[in-house]
This record gives sequence, C-alpha cells and structure tokens, in this order.
Amino acid sequence: MQVSAVIHRGFAIAEIDDRLYSAFIEHMGRAIYSGIYEPGHPEADANGFRRDVMRFVKDLQIPAIRYPGGNFVSAYRWEDGIGPKEDRPVRLDLAWRSKETNQVGLNEFAVWAKDAGIEMMLALNLGSRGLEDARNYVEYVNHPSGTFWSDLRRSHGVADPYAVTMWCLGNELDGPWQIGHKEAKEYGRLADETAKALRALTPKAEMIVCGSSNDEMPTYPDWEREVLEECYENVDYISLHKYFGNSSHDTLNFFGKVEETGRYIQAIGGVIDFVKAKKRAKNDVHICFDEWNVWYHKREDDSRRWRSWDWPEAPDLLEEDYNFEDALFVGCLLNEFIRRSDRVRIACIAQLVNVIAPIRAEKNGPAWRQTIYWPYQFASLYGRGRALRVAVDGPTYDCQVAHDVPYLDVAAIENAGGTVTIFAINRHLTETLDLDCHLGGFGGLRVAEHRTMAGYGLRETNGPTAPDAVVPTTGTGVAMDGDRLRGKLAPLSYHMIRLSV
Repeated sequence: MQVSAVIHRGFAIAEIDDRLYSAFIEHMGRAIYSGIYEPGHPEADANGFRRDVMRFVKDLQIPAIRYPGGNFVSAYRWEDGIGPKEDRPVRLDLAWRSKETNQVGLNEFAVWAKDAGIEMMLALNLGSRGLEDARNYVEYVNHPSGTFWSDLRRSHGVADPYAVTMWCLGNELDGPWQIGHKEAKEYGRLADETAKALRALTPKAEMIVCGSSNDEMPTYPDWEREVLEECYENVDYISLHKYFGNSSHDTLNFFGKVEETGRYIQAIGGVIDFVKAKKRAKNDVHICFDEWNVWYHKREDDSRRWRSWDWPEAPDLLEEDYNFEDALFVGCLLNEFIRRSDRVRIACIAQLVNVIAPIRAEKNGPAWRQTIYWPYQFASLYGRGRALRVAVDGPTYDCQVAHDVPYLDVAAIENAGGTVTIFAINRHLTETLDLDCHLGGFGGLRVAEHRTMAGYGLRETNGPTAPDAVVPTTGTGVAMDGDRLRGKLAPLSYHMIRLSV
C-alpha cells in the first residue's frame, strides 16, 4: 500500500513544551510503597528508594511529575507526611480503601524527584479542604523563612524553599466519586480565590484548574465553560483526563481512539477561545493533559476487589500487564499530543510505577520496563523542539469511534541542532506501507538512527522472567533518496527515525 507525506521546515505547529512528556504518581496501590520506595530491598539507597527503578526513571528524562494524586489528594492532609516519621499518623485513604502510613510525604518525595532530575507539580486538596489549607501548604513549600510554616519546614531539615511553580487546583472535582465533589460554578469560584491567594505567595506560579474527568462525563463540555467563566484570568491551564481500553479486542477501533482524543482537545480548545472572547481576557489558557494511559486489562476485576477489601496497606492494584498493541497505541497517542502541541503544553502519563505504569517492580524482587516504556522514552528523548506539520495522503479506514483514520500515524519534530525526528506507526493489521515522504527546506539529510518495534504478537508482554521480550531493535529498509525519505513500514510497526544534516 502506497502512502505519501510532505514535511516542510517552514510549516511548524508550535514549539513543544518539554513538559509534554511528564508523568504522574499517586499514593495508590504499590506506586509509592514497594514501587519507588522500599527500605530493605537489595537495591534500596540510604533513603529507602529503589535504585533499580530510579535507573529506568532517569533514562526517561521526565521533565515534571504530578504528585500526590489523583483521587487520593481529595482527602489528603499534607501535614501528616512531614516531620519525624515515627510521629506520623496512619490514615484511612477513602479513595482507594487502603491504609496510608505517611512514611513518604512531601520532603521525601522531593528528595526522590531531585535525584531523578524531575520538577514537582503539586496537587492541592480542594475536596475535603480548601483555600486556607492550600495557602499554608504553599507557604511551607515555597516561602524562604521567618513565618510559621516556612520555619516548620526548616525545622524538618529543609533550609531552602522548593520553588514549586506548578499547582493543580484539586483533582476531578466534576466526578461524583470524588471526595468533596462540587458543581462547576462552586468549584470555579473556589479555584479562582485559591489561585489569587497562591499568586500572592508565588507570583510566577502556574495554576492548573480541573477540567472534565473524561469526555464521556454528562457535564462535559459545559463543566469547562462554567469553571473557566469563574476563574479564566487567574489560571494558566485546564486539565484533561482520558484512559483507553480495548476490551472488545478490536485493534483498529482501539487505534481510532487517538482521533477521538484529538476531537476532545479541539473541543476544549474551542471552549477556551469562547470564554477568552466572552471575558475580553488578555491571557491565554492552555491544556494540561495530566492523566492519560491505557487502562482496561485489570480495571473491572480490581474495581470490584478494592471496593470490598479490608483497608490493606499498599495492596497490589491496577498493575496492568501492557502488551505490544498497547505500545503501538501509546506511540500514536504521543504523536497526537505532538500534533496538538499548540494547545497541549503539559501531559502526564498516569502513572509511573506499578499502577497502570510503564515501569513495574516486584516487592523484594526485580524491576522491568513494560512495552509502553519504549515509545514514551523515544518521545521524551527525541520529541523536543518544533512540531512540524505533516500532510499525509494514503489509505484510511472507518471504525466505531472515528472515520477516515489514516493507517499511517506520523509526527515530525525539528530538534535543536537541525536534526529531524519522525515517529511513524503503521496501524494496518496485515499490509506493509510503502512510504514516500518529501522533506523540504532542510537539505542534505541522512538517516542517522532508525529504531523499530515490529514483528511481535499483539498480546506479547514483558515480565519479571522475560523483561526484554518486546523491545526496540535497529530498523532497516528506510533511507534518504535526495530530499525524500523512502522505505517500507511493516504492518503493526512503530518507527523512530532520526535524520541529520
């Protein structure tokens, strides 16, 4: 099957914000305890953090991480996680019906994030708590000294403020399942007043207000409109969440959900523009897609399980075993974020370790990279720079969630130093795509690197005894011919192609 594409250096979408490749980790299941933190493990460092997990995290070069939730944050008392560990209370986590020991709190997590080279994005509890608690928290985190909360931080051994700039104003407060669920206008007013108070403490703060929990909520997209009408001038981002599944095992429909996501982003972009025009506002609000991933393999079974269990401590929960099909989907979804990088400035894979995560770690055992780790790593390493428009002419298909879905999913980036990176996925189940891609305005390009994931069964996974069952390999059969990139892309294959002058 023939497919042609055109990429020109002069036609850019946007400068990609590095934070498009951020992550999320929540006090949920084994994400924290026996995920990143396991004192007594052979790989534990002096602070109790797992070095084997840290190596995989560092290799991703994650720019920012959202913490500590998630649903967890909507009933969280941040004060429980500071001070001497032996004095910290054990609490019941209402979100996931488990015990929280508070042995990891803000200061411990900050040590881990600094070691990983990751900037913290902190979420505030606007569910069971509110503005006063948020103000105190930000003072503890960001004020240098000379006040009650800043001096309390210093007494805990942290002399310098953390200078956190990214603040999530609650989590999924449109959801009836959320502790402290609110109506849109009510939440918008609270978010506005909280944002104003936080800016007084941290003038350069970036405020992220809650959008819809997903695009199937009955209040979507009115929720976004009503919330932004209350707080538009005082926020910088509105958050979107969406998880993806393929319970019907319809691979092409699964892949088509990337197009559905594009419509979601486009719709909220329109709401943002409407509210900006209505309020005659000067500032811009962008999208923070701060929860996204594949989540369906264990969702139903685990949902039944956690609702009835008797408050366990760090139970195994939603530990998805990702397969090759999931890796192809994640590659396509990351391409969509690149193509929408004029709107989407921040995005967070949810989550990072064990819970619906690219990294898994057994308690007292090994850690390994799941199939989805690889497209996420390639995007983070090589998807930074200017997103370029790609015009594609090739075969398409129709499915339940979208029509005219191109079999070739492709994104292109001009990296610093003149390198061009192309991410290409052939979504066809059986046919090879003969690619002819014209690259204009560059001159003298050659293939410097080609990595591919191809030839695996859709249900193949990695695991503790076979950690490298599904991994990238060196690609062949793709080359520059003058100003054209030509080659064959095998069916159901992922490609990262770097072109240099």
